[in-house]
Amino acid sequence: MTAFAPDSLVLNRKLPLWYQVSQSLRASILGRAPDASLRLPTEEQLAAHYGVSVLTMRQALKELEEEGLISRHRRRGTFIEPGARRSTPRRLLGSIDAIVAQQSGERTTVLGHGTEPVPGELAEYFPDVPEVVAYRRLRSDGESGEPTNWAENAVRPELAAAIDPADLERWPMTKVLRDVVGVRISRITDTVEARLADPETAGLLQVPLLSPILHYTGVTYDEEGRVVDVARIRYRGDRFSFTVTVEAH
Repeated sequence: MTAFAPDSLVLNRKLPLWYQVSQSLRASILGRAPDASLRLPTEEQLAAHYGVSVLTMRQALKELEEEGLISRHRRRGTFIEPGARRSTPRRLLGSIDAIVAQQSGERTTVLGHGTEPVPGELAEYFPDVPEVVAYRRLRSDGESGEPTNWAENAVRPELAAAIDPADLERWPMTKVLRDVVGVRISRITDTVEARLADPETAGLLQVPLLSPILHYTGVTYDEEGRVVDVARIRYRGDRFSFTVTVEAH
């Protein structure tokens, strides 16, 4: 059986290596093609793929095993759990691959996209363009079909011209911008706040009007300091929590 092939990863030496590897592998698993192999490469092969030690790789795999995404069997190998569901907490730790992992792994439907004037609340992020291309997507649990969150992305028009909306049904916008369009992302600023569900959110997420939701805003910058994408994601408050880890250096 051919082993599952994870995506590549550029390591940031300022962050824990096991964490970066686990998040990158997690994103690859959750965003895999339906016909992808469930068998993972060996620890040694994975360690060589990511350029880390076998000990670091074991720690990363232990994280994914505890989450229920993989199972490890003596003499048989390590396998992706086909029915594994994303765990409720989201952990944010200064890694682009962590952001990709955060946004991956659920069934995504593109509700629509098109050019529109820059919304007033986003004007500070796009001072040099009059219009953005807006993408609206609904994510659902792959097993139950229950809606879990919906997202709006505002993207610079010159970058949106290179985006195939079909890619957004498989991958998060961050991954499409970085790996398909070729944007050199320098940083993403995350904000999470509690809000009440407006009529549109209540309808899409199938929750009562004015029920609590988590509102995530992610502002993505390129190496020139320009904002290339602003993501606004509404998460069901009964399904998600966010944890931020600060590492001492």
